[in-house]
Amino acid sequence: MDKDQSPEGNKLPELKLDARQAQGFISFFKKLPQDCRAVRFFDRKDYYTAHGENATFIARTYYHTTTALRQLGNGSDALSSVTISKNMFETILRDLLLERSDRTVELYEGSGSNWRVSKTGTPGNTGSFEDVLFANNDMQETPVIVSLLSISRENQCTVGLCLIDLTRRKLGIAEFLDDSQFTNVESALVALGCKECLVPIESAKSVEFKPLYEAISKCNVLLTERKKSEFRSRDLDQDLGRIVRGSIEPVRDLLSNFDLALGALGSLISYVDLLADDSNYGNYSIEKYSLDWYMRLDSAAVRALNVFESKTDLNKNFSLFGLMNRTCTAGMGKRLLNRWLKQPLLDVSEINCRLDLVQTFVEDAEIRQGLRQHLKRIADIERITRVLQKKTSSLLPVVKLYQSAIRLPLIKDVLKNYQGQFLSLINSRYVKPFEFWMQEDTLGKFTAMVEIAIDLDKIDNGEYMISPSYETELASLKDQLNEIEEHITKLHKQTANDLDLPIDKALKLEKGTQYGHVFRITKKEEQKVRKKLSGQYIVLETRKDGVKFTNSKLKKLGDQYQKLLGEYMDCQRSVVARVVSTSATFSEVFEAISGMLSELDVLSSFADLATSCPVPYVRPEITASEQGDIILEGCRHPCLEAQDEVNFIPNDCTLVRGKSWFQIITGPNMGGKSTFIRQVGVNVLMAQVGCFVPCDRATISVRDCIFARVGAGDCQLRGVSTFMQEMLETASILKGASKKSLVIIDELGRGTSTYDGFGLAWAICEHLVEVIKAPTLFATHFHELTALAQKNEHEPQSLGVANYHVKAHIEPSNKKLTMLYKVEPGACDQSFGIHVAEFANFPEEVISLAKTKAEELEDFSTAPLSCNDSKEEVGSKRKRVFSPDDLTRGADRARQFLEEFSALPLDRMDLNDALGRVAQLRSELEVDATSNPWLQQFF
Repeated sequence: MDKDQSPEGNKLPELKLDARQAQGFISFFKKLPQDCRAVRFFDRKDYYTAHGENATFIARTYYHTTTALRQLGNGSDALSSVTISKNMFETILRDLLLERSDRTVELYEGSGSNWRVSKTGTPGNTGSFEDVLFANNDMQETPVIVSLLSISRENQCTVGLCLIDLTRRKLGIAEFLDDSQFTNVESALVALGCKECLVPIESAKSVEFKPLYEAISKCNVLLTERKKSEFRSRDLDQDLGRIVRGSIEPVRDLLSNFDLALGALGSLISYVDLLADDSNYGNYSIEKYSLDWYMRLDSAAVRALNVFESKTDLNKNFSLFGLMNRTCTAGMGKRLLNRWLKQPLLDVSEINCRLDLVQTFVEDAEIRQGLRQHLKRIADIERITRVLQKKTSSLLPVVKLYQSAIRLPLIKDVLKNYQGQFLSLINSRYVKPFEFWMQEDTLGKFTAMVEIAIDLDKIDNGEYMISPSYETELASLKDQLNEIEEHITKLHKQTANDLDLPIDKALKLEKGTQYGHVFRITKKEEQKVRKKLSGQYIVLETRKDGVKFTNSKLKKLGDQYQKLLGEYMDCQRSVVARVVSTSATFSEVFEAISGMLSELDVLSSFADLATSCPVPYVRPEITASEQGDIILEGCRHPCLEAQDEVNFIPNDCTLVRGKSWFQIITGPNMGGKSTFIRQVGVNVLMAQVGCFVPCDRATISVRDCIFARVGAGDCQLRGVSTFMQEMLETASILKGASKKSLVIIDELGRGTSTYDGFGLAWAICEHLVEVIKAPTLFATHFHELTALAQKNEHEPQSLGVANYHVKAHIEPSNKKLTMLYKVEPGACDQSFGIHVAEFANFPEEVISLAKTKAEELEDFSTAPLSCNDSKEEVGSKRKRVFSPDDLTRGADRARQFLEEFSALPLDRMDLNDALGRVAQLRSELEVDATSNPWLQQFF
C-alpha cells in the first residue's frame, strides 16, 4: 500500500503546515494535560488531524497500519501525526462515542499555537456531535448518564442513584439496598441503557469500590471519576427550579424521600452543565425510578440470550433485537424497542394491554399495513424537538415536524376503521388523543403557522425559505429584488443583440459568489467578439470553459442586487428565528405524540413479526400468581428458526411446581441443551415485553428477573479467568435470585477439576432447590447430578426436581451418532464427547486411543438405565455412581468442612496456627470419609 493511501484506497489529506506553524502547534500540544482516555482532534478546515499517542491509536485501530503516520517537526521535538478526511472523521467518531465505552472525544479549533476546545463528547453525552453522528444514521438508543453514591454497612450497602436522559430531557432518582456484588446496580445499568457512570474519585480508590467497579465494567459503561465536592445537594432546589417543567413543589416533596441520591443528582447537574444552556430551562421532568418497575436483567443474561446485536453477527436475525426490529419510523420506534427489551414489564395488566394491541394488529392486516405505510413517513420527532429547543437557525426541522404533523389525521383515520373486540382500547389510547392534538388550539396553530410562514412550494427543490408574503419588509425587499432581476434580464438581451450572439446558447448569464452577476461565452465565441469586448466590456476571467465578462450597467445592477439580497437574508434570519422559537413552544405536544407513534410502531412491528414467520407466533397467557407455572408447548427459538436452511425441531417445556420446577438436562454436546434452555428464557422475555411468542401454546407466570450463566469466557484485561468469570456470574445468581426469578445455567463447573466442578454444581443445585426455590433449567455433563431428583422426591416440601435429556441415536452397525434434538423425560448417563470429536474429523489414531483410555477409566455397572429406550438410544455404559444417601451425607459433610474453613480468621492468625488448624479440619474430614464412598474419592 502506498504510504499516502488509506486502507480504503483514498488518498490521505496532506498536512499543510510550514515550519513556523508546526513549531507553534507542537509547543501548544505538549502543554496539554495528560488524559489517557481523551482522543483529541484538531479541525484544519478541510480535514482533521490527531497527534501523539492518539495518532498511533487511530492509525492502528482505523487505518490498520502505521504507514499512515507522519512526523510533524524535526529531531527530538518531532510529533507523530495522522490526517483524517471528513468522512473518516465521522466513522471514527461514531465508533468512539456509540460503540466503545473507554474513550472521550475533544475537538479543537484554532491555528498556530492558539487552539481552544470547541466540542467535547462522551458515550453518555453525545449532544455536541449529534449533527455529525446522526446526520445520515438513526439514533439507535438514547444515551443515559448515571451518577452513583454508596455507603457500605456490614454485608450490605445503600446506593443512591440518579440518571439523566439528555435526548428525552428526563431526570430519575432512586435509593435502594444492594448486596456485596452490587447485583441491583448492574440490573439498573442494563435496564437504563447506561453509557457513562459517575462516581466520587475518593470512592474509586477504596478497596470496597472493586465489586462496584466490576459491576459497572460488566455493563460496558464508561467510568468517570469526579471530585467528592461535586456530590452535594446544596442549592439543588434553586437549580431544579430553573430546569424542571412546572411547579417546584411536587419536586421538593419527591426529594424529601432521598438522602444519598441528592448528592448524585447534584453531581449530574454539574457534570453535564445543565444550567449553562438556556434551552434546558423549564424543559426537564424528574421522577422517582424504582427497580420494581421492570424485570431485572443483568449483563450476563443479556449476553446469554443474545438480546442485542453484536458486530460479529452474520445477519440481523442472530439477535433478538435484530429479529424483532421491524419498525418503520425514523429512529423513534427502534429506540423504544431497545428500551422495552431492557425493561420487560412486571405488571400483568400492562403486559396484557400490549398483547391486546398486538392481537388487534395481528387479526386486522388491513389496519396493520395501512398504519405501517403512514409510519414510514414519520420523522424522528424526538430528536427534532431537541434540535428546535437548541434554537437552530434552520427551517429544516420545522418542515420535518410539519410533514409528520399532517400525517396524524391519516393515521387517526386508519385506526378509526377498526371495529374489533378491542375497539374501546384503540379509541381511548390513540384515537381520542389524536383528535385532541389536531384541534385548532394545539397542532392546528402549528400547521397553520408553517403553511403561512414557509414557502412550501420550494421544499421539493431542497430550499427552505420564508414565504415573502409572511413579513411586510420581506415582501418589499423581494419586490425590489425581482425588479432588479428584470433589469438584468433586459440587459442580457441587449448584450446578446449587441454582440450578435444567441441568448442562453452562446451568451449565458451567471450568478456566483466571486463576481456576482456576469456574462459568459465560450472560447470559440470569444474570437468573434474580441474587438467588441475590448471596448465597453470588462473581461474578468479567461479559462478553458470560457470567458467571463461584465460592463458598467451589469456591475451596478449586480451591486444593488447583492446589497438588497443581504438585507433580505438579514430580515429572513430574524423571521426564521421567530418561526423556530414559536415551533419550539410545541415541543411538549410533539414529545407526547412521538411517544404514541413510537408505541404504535413497535406494537405493529410485533404483529408483523408474529404473522410473517413460517410458523406464526401465539399470544401467551400471562399470570401473576406466585404459584403459577411456566408451560411452553411446541416452543421454538425465534432467532434460530429464522436462519436460512434451518428446520427447527420444537420442544415442550413444563416448569411445574412439585413436579418439574428444577430441571436437570443431560445429553451429548451439540444435542440442543443450550438452545433449549435459552429459548425458554427468550420466550419468557418476549412475553413480558408484550410480544407474541414462538410456541403452539404458552402459559407464563411473571418472572421478576432472568438470571443466566451460559458460556463464560476469559477476560484477561480484567484479570479474570474463565472459571472465575463463571463463579462471579453464579455468585450474582445466588445473591440476587428470588423464588419469582427464572434461572438458566449451562455447563457449570467445567473450568476446574472434575471433583471441584461437580462439588460446586451439586451445592449450587441444592441451594437453588432448597433456599431460592426459583424455576431453574440446569444443563450439565455431570451425570451424577441426576441423583438429585431421587434425593428430592423424598423431601416433604419438595418443589420438584426432574431429569430430562436430549435424545441421540447410535447406529448399531457403524456406531454413528445422530442428534435428534428432542427433549424427553429421564436422565442420560453417557457422554458422547468422542463421537463429537469424530464429527470434527479427528485423526483415526487419536479417536482410537481416546476410546481405549475411556474404557480403562470407566467403571461398568449393571444397574438399570434411567433413560427411556436408552439401550438403543444412548448405549449401556455407566460411570461409577453412588447411592443417594452417600451423596447427601457426603455433600453435607463437605459443606460443613468448607463453612468451618471459610470461618477461620486467617488474616489475623499466625501462619503456623493457621496451618495446624487446617490440618486438623482435613484430618477430621478424612476420618468421616472412611464410612462414605463419595467422600473417599477426594482423598
